[in-house]
Amino acid sequence: MIVITAPTGNIGHQIVDHVLAAGEPLRVIARDPAKLPAGVRERVDVVQGSHGDARVVARAFEGADAVFWLLPSDPRAADVKESFLGFTRPAADAMRDLGVKRVVDVSALGRGTPQAARAGHVTASLAMDELIAGTGVAFRALAASGFMDNVLRQVETIREQGLFFDVVSPDRELRVVATRDIAAVAARLLLDTSWTGQEEIPLLGPENLSYNAMAAVISEVLGTSVQYRQVSPQTLADRLTARGMSGAMVRSMLDMLAAKEDGLDDAIARTPRHAIDTPTTFRQWCEEVLRPAVRA
Repeated sequence: MIVITAPTGNIGHQIVDHVLAAGEPLRVIARDPAKLPAGVRERVDVVQGSHGDARVVARAFEGADAVFWLLPSDPRAADVKESFLGFTRPAADAMRDLGVKRVVDVSALGRGTPQAARAGHVTASLAMDELIAGTGVAFRALAASGFMDNVLRQVETIREQGLFFDVVSPDRELRVVATRDIAAVAARLLLDTSWTGQEEIPLLGPENLSYNAMAAVISEVLGTSVQYRQVSPQTLADRLTARGMSGAMVRSMLDMLAAKEDGLDDAIARTPRHAIDTPTTFRQWCEEVLRPAVRA
């Protein structure tokens, strides 16, 4: 039995599709099962509730061979690290007590770097990995770089203003990965019963790109000028606060972006394996995902 948390999310729903295509027994944890496509609900065992609830994960992890763990960020959390660890502790206890064999989670790059101790969400994510690893379960932490799919959050401004924004310097090269590649690696691991031990798997995408380079690709794919505009940390903080994000979460987000600017994601050298695991180029992603979203 494979268990998937956050099955309606950007990564989770893609893993569900992979596992169902393989014909393996699947159980999902969903706050609102109605959000699952009807064709999925008919084929999976659904445990309703939050995967931060000890009673829910105890039901869901009973007899589980493998678990995909994805933490939903709480934008109103008063303490970022405790929000990650507090949500995960019941699941970690259940993994250990119920004998879950293998766990795959989505984490972040930066472990072992000087920046990791002050990288906000990343620091908390790495602490979450340590909590899971401490259960003794066979574990793979998918250390992902920035998501290409985050650009979708700015579809409206791209469509209406020909602009997208961030605080990172326009020429700072970044590693970016498509969520569909993360989902494919996660599904492969969930379906593979042979692995043991604990390991971090970096998911870098096939290329490094600056925001200016991304803007050039987006412009070519959309056939219209799109530019990247760097904004100040205070401007971003004001926008996040206006959306209801807590002060602690705003600071955590800014700390993470500052750490990435300072080289948080750069410690791991790219190898041919990274292009095999995460083959989607930014141009391909723009053609197949961003362009339809902008034109919708």
